[in-house]
Amino acid sequence: MKIIDDLISSLKEDNVVRNVYSCAHFTAVISRNCGLSSTFKDEPPHHTVVRDVGSLRGKSALALAQYAYSKSLLEASIGMATINSLIDIEQAKCTTQNAFAVLAEKGRNKNIAVVGHFPWIPKLRKIARKLWVVEQRLQPGDLPEEAAEKILPQADVVGITGTSFINHTLEKLLELSKNSFIVMIGPTTPLSPVLFDYGLDIIAGVDVVEPETTIRFISEGATFQQIKGLKHVTMARVFPGQNGGIK
Repeated sequence: MKIIDDLISSLKEDNVVRNVYSCAHFTAVISRNCGLSSTFKDEPPHHTVVRDVGSLRGKSALALAQYAYSKSLLEASIGMATINSLIDIEQAKCTTQNAFAVLAEKGRNKNIAVVGHFPWIPKLRKIARKLWVVEQRLQPGDLPEEAAEKILPQADVVGITGTSFINHTLEKLLELSKNSFIVMIGPTTPLSPVLFDYGLDIIAGVDVVEPETTIRFISEGATFQQIKGLKHVTMARVFPGQNGGIK
């Protein structure tokens, strides 16, 4: 994926991997910072083998970031968390507006498509003209992933989960959404302006501000809503305060 090539190339310097936590719902890697991603597992999960397991700590973070290319979902989860651990977030170019607020503002009375099922979907449905949710693990009202080819080109606003990096579907989703306002959502989302070169308008991820707290929660099986030690961070193609920014 060229977008991963460019993300890794943009990282300014290497660091040693100090710890890797591959937990039930989320993966964290600590190098320069604490980076987070969702944990995806292959099927059947007990057949998944992580290369060099037991020796990831102490590796070069740039070397571990290469796992983001892996066909193994678990390895790709580790790779994305590693990339996120090396990104120095440009706080001056960010707000703490969360993804739902952005989608609600940009998508009110418009057609919205969201790739990934998020807890705020029922609230978004109330303000959209039409809302489609495309999901691999279907919940009531969701559409299967193959519906994306028909649905995304019809949407005014598209929300794409950051986990599309892990399952390597992102570039196809961006192509289908090229005429829409695109928001990337979730803790796997790299908070890097590199993403704007690929047509994204807003990236909405997280900054791990209290790593010890976050690690404790994800190690105990926390869902995203339960995790402490995070703050929502949103970065726009046109930054707040400029004409055409978030507000």
